[in-house]
Amino acid sequence: MTITDPLSRSLVSLRGLALGDALGSQFFVPDNRPYLDEHRPPPGPWQWTDDTEMACSVVAVLAEHGRIDQDALAEGFAVRHDFDRGYGPSTNRLLRLVREGGSWRDLVTAAFDGRGSWGNGAAMRIPPLGAWYAGDPRRAAREAARSAEVTHAHPEGIAGAVAVAVAASLVADTGQTDPADLISAVLELTPLGQVHDGIAAARELLTVDSADVVARQLGNGSRTSAQDTVPFALWAALTRRDDFRTAFWTTASVGGDVDTTCAIVGGIVAAGGAEPPRSWSECREPLPDWSPDDVET
Repeated sequence: MTITDPLSRSLVSLRGLALGDALGSQFFVPDNRPYLDEHRPPPGPWQWTDDTEMACSVVAVLAEHGRIDQDALAEGFAVRHDFDRGYGPSTNRLLRLVREGGSWRDLVTAAFDGRGSWGNGAAMRIPPLGAWYAGDPRRAAREAARSAEVTHAHPEGIAGAVAVAVAASLVADTGQTDPADLISAVLELTPLGQVHDGIAAARELLTVDSADVVARQLGNGSRTSAQDTVPFALWAALTRRDDFRTAFWTTASVGGDVDTTCAIVGGIVAAGGAEPPRSWSECREPLPDWSPDDVET
C-alpha cells in the first residue's frame, strides 16, 4: 500500500535506518564477528548510535516545520547530543560549542582549517528526509543540502547527503524501479565532485554481484568520508531494494563503517517498502521518547 502522508513515510524510513544502524553497530564487538560471518543476528538488545539520534532530530524538524529549519535543526542536534552514542570528535566539539552559545554557521565553516567536514554524518541521517519528499527529488536535494550545511560545510559532505536523499525520494515513489534509472537520476541532482564520480562508478558496477568486489572499488566507509561511503551504500540499496534482510547482509558483509552504511541502506530500502524481519525490529532499542516515533507500531 502506498503511504501518502509525508510523516508516515518518513517514520517508516527512520525505523529502517535505526534498525540498520543498531544491528550494524553490533559487529564492532569482536565476539559478534562469527554472527556476521554466518549472516545471523547476535542476541539483542541492539543499541543505536549517533546516526539514529541525528535522524530523529531531522524528522522532528520536518514534523514541526514541514521543511528544514537550519537553526531549529542545529539546536535539536546540540540539545539532544548524547556523547556516548559514538559521535566523532569534531561533531562532539561542534555540538558542545553550540550548546554553549556558539554560532553553528561560524563553527561549521571554520572546521578542518576552514575546509569544513566531508564526513559521512550528513548522509547517514538523511534517508527519512528523502522519504518525506517522495517523488520530489529536487526538493529532497535542496532540503538535504540545508540539513547537511548545519554540520558539514565541505561540498563533498553536502553532496553525500543530497545523493542519499534523492535516492530515498525516488525509491519511496513506486514509479521508480530500475537500478540503472534510479542511479542515473541520483547523478543528475548530485553536485559534481568525488561523491558524484563514485556514484558514476557504482552505476558501472550494477551488474557485478560480489559486494566485496564492488566495495574494493568504491570504498566501504572505513575512511568515514562521504565519498568513501555513499557510492557503495547506494549500490547496495538500489540493487537489493526489495529485500531488507538481503540488503543488510550485503552491506554489512564488506565491513568498514558498518553502522553508517547499514543505516543508509536500511533507511532507503525501508522507504521503498522493504520490511525488516519482525524479530529484528523487536531486538532494536526503542527510539528516544522525544522522537516523533516514540510510540512505535
